[in-house]
Amino acid sequence: MEHPRFQLPSFDASWRTRLVFGAGTLARLGELAAEAGMRRVLLVTDAGIMAAGHGKRAVEVLGGAGMEVALFDGVRENPTTLDVERCLAVAREARVDGMVGLGGGSSMDTAKGANFILTNGGEMKDYWGVGKATRPMLPMIAVPTTAGTGSECQSAALIADEATHRKMACLDPKAAARVALLDPELTLSQPRRVTAWTGVDALTHAVEALVTRKGNALSGMHAREAFVLIAGNLGRVLREPGDVGARAAMQLGAAHAGIAIELSMLGAAHAAANPLTARFGVVHGAAVGLMLPVVVRFNAADPACARVYAGLAVAAGLAGPHLRVASAVEAFVDALEALMREAGIPATLGEAGVNPLMIPELAADAAEQWTGRFNPRSVGAPEFEGLYAALAGDRQEGQGTEGCGEQMHSTS
Repeated sequence: MEHPRFQLPSFDASWRTRLVFGAGTLARLGELAAEAGMRRVLLVTDAGIMAAGHGKRAVEVLGGAGMEVALFDGVRENPTTLDVERCLAVAREARVDGMVGLGGGSSMDTAKGANFILTNGGEMKDYWGVGKATRPMLPMIAVPTTAGTGSECQSAALIADEATHRKMACLDPKAAARVALLDPELTLSQPRRVTAWTGVDALTHAVEALVTRKGNALSGMHAREAFVLIAGNLGRVLREPGDVGARAAMQLGAAHAGIAIELSMLGAAHAAANPLTARFGVVHGAAVGLMLPVVVRFNAADPACARVYAGLAVAAGLAGPHLRVASAVEAFVDALEALMREAGIPATLGEAGVNPLMIPELAADAAEQWTGRFNPRSVGAPEFEGLYAALAGDRQEGQGTEGCGEQMHSTS
């Protein structure tokens, strides 16, 4: 499959996070914490995870391995600096030497955020950007209970400013989890809508990471594997929520997508989705799912990008290998839209509760999002206006945007 830049770019990658994958592996949490040198552990999670019983089980496993466990279960969806401050207070009082983030991306990001300040001092804004931590950070184990963000395999903490609500992406290799423990049985407690939203988020990660300007051979390998696993199993887990095998594939796919993001970043679908969440409260997974098909059509105007999409469609069994590129891309978009319908993702701005009269403001916000700069085709406010406008009414089959100038239960 040809890369959209026509060559294989160089890269420098290291494996920071050990993956432990399989049904029932939560039972190894204490063992893994001990191997990481932990004795006084902060468990960071949310009320929904506690209600599902996962938090109690994690405390029991850690305690059984001789750990002292402090609990912060006040994580909110889309965590802010206030969540980090509250978590940090518990960590300081307990004098912890390690952290476990249990839940969705919100729990893992809150744990990472507290880790930054606990070990390096200052405020969250001091780490906005890349590589701002100067001192080592505490070992962390990430235990996702969703198949969505891939935060367990990333070195970024996404924390919003409590006052302005602007998200700060704080990336540092020191913040990466020492271990990502993937137990698909933990995802069985998710409501259907959360399974759908997080699954669509992971799917979007895979599609976007494959074609970004920063992408390389390694990120492409992970992104393709992520897409094949997620696209082949998202519908199954929605129809058969007790299928642990399908949930395992989804969780592993989300982790692959997280690794791909770490290497290649994201694109215009995420940049356009963030203002929908900030201004209208559209759940992140629904927002990126709404934007993904129209962004794929937009990017496919780049012939090299279209070939990558066509190859992805063939790899996932969505198109035959002998189809012309344009036909394979259409099959790819059709399959994406079918998955969005099955997941209950809105197909228009109106269905998402977004006022189309706000498109100019949304486009201006989207143009300021950092992920947009990695999109394979350049996007500014005029292009984002075109993308939103394509979703302002009933979606028409074959509708394109050529000429156009991220939760409940810890889903974020």
